[in-house]
Parts: sequence; C-alpha cells; structure tokens
Amino acid sequence: MGRIVLVTGVARYLGGRFARMLSTDPAVERVIGVDVVPPAHDIGNTGFVRADIRNPVIGRIIEHAGVDTVVHMSVIATPIGAGGRISMKEINVIGTMQLLAACQRAPSLKRLVVKSSSGVYGSSPHDPALFSEDLVGQVPPQNGWGKDSVEVEGYVRGFSRRRPDVDVVTLRLANLIGPGIRTPMTDYFALRVIPTMLGFDPRLQFVHEDDALTAHSLATLNDVAGVINVVGAGVLALGQPAHMAALPTFPVPPPLGGAVGTLYRRTGLADFSAEQMRYISYGRGLDTTRMRTVLGLEPRYTTREAFADFVRARRLRGPLSPDVVQRAERSLLRLFGGTPGQSWPASAGKPAVESAPDSAVEPAPDSAADSARDPAAAEPVNSGQGV
Repeated sequence: MGRIVLVTGVARYLGGRFARMLSTDPAVERVIGVDVVPPAHDIGNTGFVRADIRNPVIGRIIEHAGVDTVVHMSVIATPIGAGGRISMKEINVIGTMQLLAACQRAPSLKRLVVKSSSGVYGSSPHDPALFSEDLVGQVPPQNGWGKDSVEVEGYVRGFSRRRPDVDVVTLRLANLIGPGIRTPMTDYFALRVIPTMLGFDPRLQFVHEDDALTAHSLATLNDVAGVINVVGAGVLALGQPAHMAALPTFPVPPPLGGAVGTLYRRTGLADFSAEQMRYISYGRGLDTTRMRTVLGLEPRYTTREAFADFVRARRLRGPLSPDVVQRAERSLLRLFGGTPGQSWPASAGKPAVESAPDSAVEPAPDSAADSARDPAAAEPVNSGQGV
C-alpha cells in the first residue's frame, strides 16, 4: 500500500508543481492538495480540498483521509503575493501552528516535511564562511520571511519533541531561482537597475526550482530526518550575476539603504526588507555535507547554472546586454551619418592630427654614418658629475 500525502500550498507555483510530480510516483497511492484558493495551474491527479490551514478543519481532513505524510509548503516568501506583511505572517506562523496541532492529534501520521529557508541564519560580517545545520547566525533575522522561518522551525522542533514517533525533515532552501518561480531575489534581478551596497560585493548562492522539488521528493519518500541545507554548488559574488544579466548596478551608501528599501517596497517593485538589505551587504554560504550524505541529493544545477537558466528563461536583457549596446551604437552612427563597422563617421570632421605627405618626411639619418661624418658627435659629453 502506497503513501497518502497531504501537500499544503498547492495553489502556489512550487507547491502545485510538487503535488503534480508526486501524484505520478508509483510509491504514492494518493495526494491531497490543500489551499485557500483553487490552483490556476495543473496539479495532475492530486485531489484538491479547499481549506485554510489556519482553521482546525485541517485536522479532520488529515484524520478522515488517513494521511501518513504531510508536506508543508505553504510558507510564503513574498508579502506582495500574500496581501501584505500581516497576512503573510498569519499564514506562515499561525497557519503552521494550526497545522502542527492537527498533525499532533493524527495517529496515522508518520512523516512531516517542512519547507524552510536559509534566511534563519541571518547575515552579518561575523558569520562563518559556510553555515552547517547546527550553527546559529551572529545576528538572527529580526523581521520578514527570515524571522517567520525562525518561528516556524521553533514550532516544528516542539512538535518533534511531542511526537518522537514521527520523522521530521526541515529543508533550509537557499534563494530559489528558476524559470517560473517568483521570490524576492527574482524580483531583485528583474529590475532594470539593481541597487547594491556601496563597498560590498557579497557571496550569493542559489538553488534551482527543479532541484528544490527533487529535495522535497527525497525527503518525502526516503527514510531521512533532521535539518538539511539545500543549495547548488559554488558561489557568485553579487557583481557576477549582475554582469550575467547585463544589469547596471547603483551603489547605495549603507546609511541610505533603509530609505532605498522602503522606496522599492512602497512602489511594489521589489520586497526590500531590512533583512534583504543585510543579505545584499554580507551574503551567506551554506555547507551541503548533509544534503549529499543524508538526503542523497546531488543538485543538477550549480549556483551559476541556476542563475544562467533564470536569465535565459526570463529573457533578461539589461541595458548593458550586447544586443542593446549594438542597437545604441547603430543609432549613434546613423545620427552622425556613419555606417555600421565604421570607427568614426566622416561627417564628424577630420582627425585633429594629420600625417605629413611623403615628400615632407625625411628619412632618419644612420647613426653610425652620421657619427663618422661629425667627429664631435662621437666624443663623449661630460655631464659635470665626474667620471
């Protein structure tokens, strides 16, 4: 008899893709998708139940269906898509509390998988080069999705103590990126000009959405437990992905970082919380030993390849991309009456310095013959500094 899996957050992109992928796995008998609104995308053979995990009704769904595995993917990273920061916190924190209370009362439950974030480590200049799962950041996140993830993980640890018979897996994902997903980082790199912190070039790591789905599948179907970092191999300094996307950067003095973040948030261009501003100042690196040895995941995409796929799929063409620059060059040449391939249009005037005609150029004298004709030239010159 196969698994009966309940997946939360199926109306969102990643949760819907995971439910559809899981519904085709022969080891899974039934997949139940839960969200407050029906999904607009295809979720395959997943049975959809319209329910709010903040409502105790979620407990009756788990008990009635005999669910043995719960995959909690209803943790939101972008307040813009959640209707604001207050609504986002309610879904992330209050929703998780209600879901865990329902799981605690479910005798059929054997496994719980929770999607979390590497944002729980925070960002500071005193952080280690790589965070392993047992380390704590020097400056924990004080707001935003990172703080929500810290609270969610705290409730998950409490559940694990109360239900030691349930295997609990917490996946700390690095910044998700890919062709279809929307996160604060994808919004950031979708800007025409990206703000950076003056004097900082932080290390960034990404995990491709396909590798994130594979990680959730391995955590759901395999005999693993514990907290696991999930990220693609390698790192990029912030200037490198900006160059790959041909995006100009706008260095912001650190004292003005908060004001710039507020401006972007209010205009709806991107979610620049204080935590996000710290991240683009100091960055973060993750250790992936447990991902490979415990979870058994070898990501298909490195950090660089994941970002390159994002740029290719979104067809990002920043103002500094080659085609944009070439079009600008052609426009300037047409403006000055030139033609493509010409270094400088003829109508712009003659060069400032012209070469003399051939008749006016005298050949340089041969130094040896010249010395022979002029005995004085062969004599050494006394510089007056002694011999």
